[in-house]
Order: sequence, then C-alpha cells, then structure tokens
Amino acid sequence: MNDEINFVFDLTNEKMGDSISHLELELIKIRAGRANPGMLDGVMVDYYGSKTPLSQVGNINSPDAKTIVIQPWEKDLINEIKNAINTSNIGFNAQDNGEAIIINVPVLTEERRLDLVKKVKSEAEKSRVSIRNVRKEGNDELKKLSKSGISEDLIKEAEIKIQSFTDNFIEKANRLADVKEAELMKV
Repeated sequence: MNDEINFVFDLTNEKMGDSISHLELELIKIRAGRANPGMLDGVMVDYYGSKTPLSQVGNINSPDAKTIVIQPWEKDLINEIKNAINTSNIGFNAQDNGEAIIINVPVLTEERRLDLVKKVKSEAEKSRVSIRNVRKEGNDELKKLSKSGISEDLIKEAEIKIQSFTDNFIEKANRLADVKEAELMKV
C-alpha cells in the first residue's frame, strides 16, 4: 500500500491505543475492595498555593489490604492532605496520628459495588466512543487522500482495515470492563 495510507494506519492505531491506555488508568482508580495507592491518584493537595498531586507531597503505602498510609514529606502538610482526601469525593475518611495520615478502606456494600459497576460501564463507553471518533478521523483522512489521486480500491481496503482496528480495540475495551466488573462483584 501507499506510504500515506500506512501513516494513517499508524496514527489511527496509536490513537486507539491511547484510548485503551486511558481506560486502563481510569479503571485502576476504581477500587475493588483492596487498598491500593492508585486510588488516590486524582487527589490534589494545596501545596503553598498551587494544586499538586498527592504523590508529589508524600509517600503513599498500602501496608495491608484495608489500609492506606500517607507519610507527608513535610509535617505542615498533614492537615492539607487530610482535607484534600476528605473533600475529594472518593468515599474515604482520612485520619492522622500527628506523623502520618491513615485511611481505613471500608468494605464495599452491594449498593456501592453496583455504583462502581455503573462507573466502569460509563468509562468503557467513553473509551468506545473515543475509538469510534478515531475511526472517523482516520476515514476522513483517507477520503482526503482519495482526492489527491489514490485509487478508490486502495481507499476501500484501507477503510476495511481501519474498521478491523476499531473492532479489535472495542473488544479490548469490553474485555477490560468485563474483568473489572467481575472483580468488583466478587465478594
């Protein structure tokens, strides 16, 4: 095939891969019972007037399956970190002992599990929409190439290949969501 068509393939494949990577990151943030430092990835702390990710102001550990411990690098930040976690709407109640912040991860109730499954489905749908948008962009690029003199047959073959990419990446998104859903519903 043509170099320009191959470039469109590479770009489309890369963008679809980025959608899957984003989905994986979002699914990591959804907790499934075990304490995981990744649960706090979205928490931003007011660090001397600027919003800073929690991981950049302290050490985050999970000593057991039900506890997360944050050891701030500066003792002055304990209250800021505690307030950031408590107001971040992730369902945790942070407490401090003067040295570190301790979060006891509550056991998931059936209702909370169902809410998290809805969130997983929502994230998977966002990923599928993103993949379809990338397919559309790739097909639009192919149509531009057809105007520059590339044969219709090559364009049709290329569109079929882009649809194949789309099907594969949507299947990956569905598998990731199914695995996370099963993980959430396992008691």
